[in-house]
Amino acid sequence: MSPTLILLVVALYFLLLLVISWRTGRTADSRTFFTGNRNSPWPVVAFGMIGASLSGVTFISVPGAVGAEGANENFAYMQVVLGYLLGYVVIAQVLLPVYYKLKLTSIYSYLEQRFGISSYKTGAAFFLLSRIIGASFRLYLVSIVLDKFVLGPLGVPFAFTVAATILLIWVYTLRGGIKTVVWTDTFQTASMLIAVILTFIFIGREMDMGLGGLVGEISQSDFTKMFYFENGWSDPNNFFKQFFSGMFLTIVMTGLDQDMMQKNLTCRNLGEARKNMYWFSGTLFFVNLLFLALGASLYLYAGHIDLQIPARADQLFPTIALEHLSPAIGLVFVIGLIAAAYSSADSALTSLTTSFCIDFLNFEKKEASSRQNSTRIGVHFGFSLVLFIVILVFWQLNDESVINSLFRVAGYTYGPLLGLFAFGLFTNRKVIDAAAPWICIVSPILTYILNAYSETLLWGYKFGFELLIVNGAITFLGLLLIRRPGRHVSVDPDTEGMIGEIGK
Repeated sequence: MSPTLILLVVALYFLLLLVISWRTGRTADSRTFFTGNRNSPWPVVAFGMIGASLSGVTFISVPGAVGAEGANENFAYMQVVLGYLLGYVVIAQVLLPVYYKLKLTSIYSYLEQRFGISSYKTGAAFFLLSRIIGASFRLYLVSIVLDKFVLGPLGVPFAFTVAATILLIWVYTLRGGIKTVVWTDTFQTASMLIAVILTFIFIGREMDMGLGGLVGEISQSDFTKMFYFENGWSDPNNFFKQFFSGMFLTIVMTGLDQDMMQKNLTCRNLGEARKNMYWFSGTLFFVNLLFLALGASLYLYAGHIDLQIPARADQLFPTIALEHLSPAIGLVFVIGLIAAAYSSADSALTSLTTSFCIDFLNFEKKEASSRQNSTRIGVHFGFSLVLFIVILVFWQLNDESVINSLFRVAGYTYGPLLGLFAFGLFTNRKVIDAAAPWICIVSPILTYILNAYSETLLWGYKFGFELLIVNGAITFLGLLLIRRPGRHVSVDPDTEGMIGEIGK
């Protein structure tokens, strides 16, 4: 398949994104960029969030993990997904009411009202760190595929591939911000799911069994083992470890993440935001099952053609799609990958800009002006440059499965956010605000040490995704140590009853 043909198809795809951007950003201002004017239709938000939640990591790494040994082998990842469902209930019933009652643009503003300015800035800073790392991993993934199969053969340097990738995101999110992202994510989610379904169909044809025969072959294979109870806590796929890790990963990486919550907060009211969350979570369950079935079909096809499995399982899907299936599926794969990666990266860039402008430049506390708009554009470009640099660093250093790296990093950077919000919502105690940043810095360090020596200290136990829970618990306990006497008094008297009830 010609790399030139792929480039032409990709260019057409981005032309469609630019058309959506132009349509949604014609009358946009800073309020539109940050909040989407709070009038997004909840079904559109729910469908678009699927792509943003999955990203290129799911598109490549989850199918690849199905036949690899270790965490998430076979269909074990569905144990994590079941945990996601409980996490989304917590978000809908506990977090969204607080965010809507306080009319937040940045969700970290809650920490200022609850604890003080130091806790607020610390929470926002940990989000920026977390989202920069996460978005960079996801863009790195799509960049290495484009470099290996598309631009690299044309002699294009990897750095140029990364720069072009980020520049395109910057261009189509520049004016409309979150309003544009809500609609582009919908288009990109549809593109990604169509790519997966078409790949299924073509693999079935190539194996001379059709789609129904392929589904039957998958159901009879060893890949469909989903629940792991038999090997105890030492098993990285242990059900309880996976389930509760999935629950807390969802709470922090969706409910405590400005990126994902910014879309929810564009809904017209709390009721619609809750509908969005429940429909999104239910659909996401079946979409993840679809990706795992795709992974099983890829391994079955590899056996069918005697293909040696790549050393890195992440490379199985692109290798088969671009080198062993028809050119049409190669094009479909590239579009699906780009859609998956960009549907999370564009909102990440928008949320980074939003958080920095609201949480550190205090846009909401100042009168709107043309100067603010110029500053926002500069911040938007600045974070684009940061992502570019971090991706190049990953290119030099990363040598392991992207999905495990992503969640391992999240376990350290999202843990303090989990501890801060949990302490704020489920207790009614004040803290020494100036000491909160030190607690949030020490907590990941202690978590890292505990993880490094867990086999010695905990009788051979190895941590997995549940490291996030440990990190959050250490932060929570640290905040207990710096609590002040007396009860929490809400800044907004209308919210005191609601938050107080949660805190009892």
